[in-house]
Amino acid sequence: MRRAAAFVLMVLLFMCGLFTGCSRGSEDTGEAEGPAWDTLTEESVLPLSYAKEFSVTVYSGGYQLIEIASSGRFLTVPEGKAAPSGLPEDLVPLYLPLDRMYLAATSAMDFFRALECIGSIRLSGTNTEGWAIPEAREAMKAGNMLFAGKYSAPDYELIFAEKCDLAIESTMIYHTPEIKEQLEKLGVPVLVERSSYEEHPLGRMEWIKLYGALLGKETEAERLFKEETERVEALDGLSGTGKTAAFFYINAAGTVNVRKSTDYVPEMIRLAGGSYVFSDLDSGSALSTVNLTMEAFYDSAKDADVLIYNSTIDGEIRTIDELLKKSPLLSDFKAVRSGDVWCTEKNLFQEPMGLGRLIEDFHRVFSGDIPEDGQLMYLHRLSE
Repeated sequence: MRRAAAFVLMVLLFMCGLFTGCSRGSEDTGEAEGPAWDTLTEESVLPLSYAKEFSVTVYSGGYQLIEIASSGRFLTVPEGKAAPSGLPEDLVPLYLPLDRMYLAATSAMDFFRALECIGSIRLSGTNTEGWAIPEAREAMKAGNMLFAGKYSAPDYELIFAEKCDLAIESTMIYHTPEIKEQLEKLGVPVLVERSSYEEHPLGRMEWIKLYGALLGKETEAERLFKEETERVEALDGLSGTGKTAAFFYINAAGTVNVRKSTDYVPEMIRLAGGSYVFSDLDSGSALSTVNLTMEAFYDSAKDADVLIYNSTIDGEIRTIDELLKKSPLLSDFKAVRSGDVWCTEKNLFQEPMGLGRLIEDFHRVFSGDIPEDGQLMYLHRLSE
């Protein structure tokens, strides 16, 4: 009851203007009033090569309009300036610098790491043990980043007390819309991250440009994206390896979870010179995966040249015996008999900036170009 009373008191103080809350207005920017929105002119549009789920338009005065598909529109306000007057109701101002953010979209942390801006995240929706990214764990251990509850149970008091300036959520927040509404009532803008909806793997990686715009790191974001895409472009034009591959994991119910044919993982396999065994697989749902019976998986994948076990949900496995414990039927698979079975590393989901290197790993597996020590960055071969 005391915690609830304290929370209500803070909200009242915020509403009365006696407590500096999460949002920042023109009173602390040094500018009494911003320019009229309809007087700003469009100067440029951020060029995007693969991403389809967001856009960034630069306006006069250094303002940037960020539009995210099915999510929202935001206007970055340069430090020291006020938000333009007459903004459309659906356009949310974000006052730069953003340096006290709450990050609940786990996969976005890698963009902050790559841009050397983890210090801009004050609050985390993942606890210390949940982070595979060392820099995030270290920030939490040092107290520079605080656990503020997962996306479905945020610590509103802490978020409010820490003067949060932006909450970055995954689309899971739509399962609990009341939480998004509550954060916005507290003055915390909510940006729903949609990089996972990009069909092309390099489109996912290109979201680093959006974070570059939020963090004033546009040049660095462009450089990093170019470096990673060059890895994949170096493979472009190479003849296919002729190898077929299945990407899967076996869930607790004993069914096999595989990617739809249109998902970004089959596209990575194609870019690496391989061929996904499911050429026309679609469940008709919005999910990117399909659950198959082991018998159906057997019929389609038993002759695949390569099996790649997805550890993101089920956890890593190291040996063929561990795989066969999940289903003895796998012993009849061509890739199991030849020893061409691989497993992803557990940190894969949290490192979207590593997708270029993963495609390189796929290509090495398909072409047989394995380093002498057998070590790849995101894959390991299952031992006998």
